[in-house]
Amino acid sequence: MIVSPSLLSADFLHLDREIEMINRSDAQWLHFDVMDGHFVPNISYGFPIMQAVMTKLTKKLDVHFMITNPSDYIKQTAAVGAMMMNVHYEVFNNIYSLKQCIQDIHAEGMKAGITLNPDTPVSVLSFIINEIDMVLIMGVFPGFGGQKFFPATIDRVRETKELIKTHGAQVLIEVDGGVNGSNAQALADAGADILVSGNYIFKSFNPEVTISELSKL
Repeated sequence: MIVSPSLLSADFLHLDREIEMINRSDAQWLHFDVMDGHFVPNISYGFPIMQAVMTKLTKKLDVHFMITNPSDYIKQTAAVGAMMMNVHYEVFNNIYSLKQCIQDIHAEGMKAGITLNPDTPVSVLSFIINEIDMVLIMGVFPGFGGQKFFPATIDRVRETKELIKTHGAQVLIEVDGGVNGSNAQALADAGADILVSGNYIFKSFNPEVTISELSKL
């Protein structure tokens, strides 16, 4: 299992220390949430923090844009050195603008992920599943950390896995929101390839051990 700790739950006063912990750990990615206060009711952090993190990070950067206009920031995200750029399906007005965004992300050398809110049907991915690298299934409505996990997320992961198989696609499944020790195994069994976890990791007694346990699923 790929573990992508969510920096949103880290100690912002000691980000250097938190990044060093991630570097030492079994985590393969670092999940970086960008919020604009418009698409979601919260504001997180932006490119200055991303650039600072990248000066220390030895793992792959997994950027999740919870913003209204992610296409405007593709080149800037690539310039920082991100490996994956996740954009929300819900912010696009039509399939053409979404497809263009995916193409532009790939053109900048990054992998493209599409994120689905809990109330967005998995079936909307049918027309683009062979054009993307990852599907991010939200286990909560985006905007704030520490929310309660929606149990239906497990079935949505299973449905996504079936969709990928049906289309013969090579697509990873990531889950973000409320992931913890009580649901991680079920998500893995359903077909999740990457688990994003914030509070469960950073607020645990030993984050490195917690990451190690998740990575063994």
